[in-house]
Amino acid sequence: MPAHPHVMPTPPVLTEAERDLARWEDDGGPTAEPCPRPQAGQWLRIAAALSERLPELTGREDVLVTCEEHTRSGAPAAFFPTLACLEIDRALFAPLHPVTIDPTRSGDEERYPVAWGAFTHEAAHAAHSRWTTPPPLRGTALDAAAQLLEESRAEGAHLSRRPADRRFLRAAVHTLVLGDFTSQTPTDRWQAAAAAGLILARRDAGILDEDETEVLENTVTHILGKDLLATLARIWRAAHATADEDAQGMLAHAEAWCQALGADPAGPEPAPDPTGRRGELAEAIGKVIGAVAANEAAQAAAQARVEAARTARRQAKAAQAAHARQAAKTAEKVFAPGGRPHTPGKPVKGQRGRSPVTGTRPPRAAEKAAAGQLARALRAAAYRERTTTVTPSMAPPGRLNMRQALARDAQQAAGATPTATPWMRTVHRPSPTPPLRVGIAVDVSGSMSLAAAPIASAAWILAKAAALTDPDSRSATVAYDRSLTAITAPGRAPTRVSEFDASGMGHSLAEAIDALEAGVDLTRPGTGRLLVIASDGYYHPDEALHAAGRIAALRQAGCAVLWLAFDPDPHPLPGATLLHLTDPAQAAAAIGQAATAALATVQP
Repeated sequence: MPAHPHVMPTPPVLTEAERDLARWEDDGGPTAEPCPRPQAGQWLRIAAALSERLPELTGREDVLVTCEEHTRSGAPAAFFPTLACLEIDRALFAPLHPVTIDPTRSGDEERYPVAWGAFTHEAAHAAHSRWTTPPPLRGTALDAAAQLLEESRAEGAHLSRRPADRRFLRAAVHTLVLGDFTSQTPTDRWQAAAAAGLILARRDAGILDEDETEVLENTVTHILGKDLLATLARIWRAAHATADEDAQGMLAHAEAWCQALGADPAGPEPAPDPTGRRGELAEAIGKVIGAVAANEAAQAAAQARVEAARTARRQAKAAQAAHARQAAKTAEKVFAPGGRPHTPGKPVKGQRGRSPVTGTRPPRAAEKAAAGQLARALRAAAYRERTTTVTPSMAPPGRLNMRQALARDAQQAAGATPTATPWMRTVHRPSPTPPLRVGIAVDVSGSMSLAAAPIASAAWILAKAAALTDPDSRSATVAYDRSLTAITAPGRAPTRVSEFDASGMGHSLAEAIDALEAGVDLTRPGTGRLLVIASDGYYHPDEALHAAGRIAALRQAGCAVLWLAFDPDPHPLPGATLLHLTDPAQAAAAIGQAATAALATVQP
C-alpha cells in the first residue's frame, strides 16, 4: 500500500521546533522571529497564489496551501482535512527558479505539469474525500484498502467535473505511484493487488489508457490469477460509483478487498512476504510510467504542430490583410486622376517619375481584328458547362425506369405503401459565364526599347478584348520601370493605342502587380482572372524575388498568369505561362490559346 499517505485524517505530529515555540509562548516569552531563508518570500507568494487558484479546482474557499521543503506526511503532496491545509513539496517545481513561478498567470501551470498534477490530485481529495475511517479501524488492513480505493475514486470524480485536468494527473502518476514501489518491494499478492488498485483502477477511472497499463496487467494477472484480478476490478469499479460522503460504502468495498486477498480486515496490513521475488512490480510500473510519458510526449508534439499550424494560418491571414491594404494604397496612387507616375518606396527629394507615354494613335485594322478574335477566345475560355441534375420521381414527367415501375406494381399488389420511383427527371441548368478581370503590366525599362511598339500594340489588344467579352468585365494596364504609370484605369476600355518610350531604370513589377490586383480584383473568386506581363525578365535578383512571390500568391488565389516575351531569350518568372511574340496583331490566336490554357488551369 502507499508508503506515504496523501490524506491525513488526523492532525500531523508537531515538529520539535513547533514544540519549542509552543513551550516558549506558554512561558510568556515573545513570539520567536522565524529565521529567514533564501527564497522563502517567493515560496510564500507561490503558496498564496496556489491558495487563490485552489477554489476553481475544489469549489472550497477554506483550504490553505503551503509550499514545504518536505511535507509532514512524507508524500510529494498531502491534504490534512482537519486543518483544511494542503501541502506540496517544493522539489516538484524543479528545475524552475521560484522567482519565475506565477500560478496566478493563466497557463503558467503548463511549465510545471508534475507539480500541478500533484496539486490537482490533492485538490481532488479536498473536494471528494469527505469520509474518514473510524478511529478504531485506523492502521488496519481495512483502512489501508479503503485509502487505496479512494485514490482512483477521488481522481475519477474530479475528472467528471474537470476533464481537462487529465493531462496533469497523468503527468504526476510517476510522482504519486512509483515512489511506493521500489526494487525491494516483494512480488506478493497484497502488493500486486495494491499495484493494480493504483494503476489499473486509474485506467478504469479514465486517467490512463489500456495500451499503457498492459504490461502491469499481465504481471499482476500472473501473480493473482485472472479470476482474483477480475474480482478486485469489480470492487474498485464499484468504489468509483460510490458517493463522496458514503463512508459505509467505501469501508464495505475495502472489506471485500481484504476478503478477496485472504487478509483480516480488523488486523494489521499484511507483512511483505520475505520469500517473494523483488523488483518485479516496480519494473512493470516503470514501464507503465514510460508508456505514459511517451504518449504524453507524442500528444504534446501533435498539439504543438496543431498550434504551430494555427499560428501560421493566423499570421498568413494577417499578412494577407496587410498586403491587401498596401495593394489598395498602391492602386489608389497609381490610378489617381491626373495620370502622374507613382514611385514606390520612400520619396527621394528632387526625384520624380517620368511618364513613358509619348502619345496615342488610333488602332489599326489588324489590331481591331485581333482584339475581336481575342475577345471571342477569352469568352470561350471563361465559359462553363451547364449543370445536369437527375432526380428520381414517383410521377411523370421524366424517363420511365422499368425496374422501378415493376417494383412499384409489386408494392401496390402487396398492399404496401409504394416507395419506388419509376420516373427519372433530368434538368439542365446553364451556368452563368463569369466576367473577366484582366490586369496588364508592361515593362518600359531600357532593355525593352526595341519592343516598345509591340508592347503598345499588345497592351491595347488585350485591354480592348477584355472590354468586348462582357459588360461586367474589367481590365487595367500599368507601365512599370522604377515608377508605375497607369495606361488605362480599371473599367475603362481604351479607344486609342498608347505609345511608349522604353528607357526607364529598374523594375517595380511587384508593386505593379499589387496595383492591378487591387484595381481589378484579381484575387476575388467568381470571375475569370488573368494577369498578363509583357517583359523580357531581365531583373535584379531582389526585384525578381519580390515579383515571383506576388505571382505565386495570385496563382494560389486562382488567377492565371501569362508572360508575353518579345526578346529571343526571355527570362519569365516562375508560375507564368510563357508566350513568344513578334507581331501582336498577327498573334491574337496564339494569345487567345495561351490565355485559354492559363484560365483552364484555375478555378473562377
